[in-house]
Amino acid sequence: MCSPEPVNCFPVLVNILSNTFLRLLNSTARLRIWSDLFYSVESPDLKNYIFFCLFTFLLILAAGLPPLFAMSSVEDYKVKSTSC
Repeated sequence: MCSPEPVNCFPVLVNILSNTFLRLLNSTARLRIWSDLFYSVESPDLKNYIFFCLFTFLLILAAGLPPLFAMSSVEDYKVKSTSC
């Protein structure tokens, strides 16, 4: 019913139990499951959009972090703090 990987076994088990309970309650509805971890989209426009959004975020992050460390060092120098 399921592959040896536990990622796929749990959804299959939940599906079997849910459909069993639906049959016990005389329902005509049935549940279906998919074992894909993520919804896959083959649209190159969406992939490019996600790539450029993440790339822009990382550039902003990379530009903002070094001054933070530098200011910390300057503050330590001003108060003449030393580490043991």
